[in-house]
Amino acid sequence: MPHIKIREGEAFDRALRRFIKSCEKAGLMADIRKHQRYEKPSDARKRKSNAARRKMRKLIAIREE
Repeated sequence: MPHIKIREGEAFDRALRRFIKSCEKAGLMADIRKHQRYEKPSDARKRKSNAARRKMRKLIAIREE
């Protein structure tokens, strides 16, 4: 779990913002979203396959330009 050190005289809002940003950088929020509900293995394979297809289409479109 990410943690931050609160600086001398730092406002709570600013420290909270830094903590949230460090959580996002660590990928914690994405991981929590991913584990919120069960995903069948077949659905996971399908999602990964679709993501790979989108990535390849994007790479091909960039090369064509």
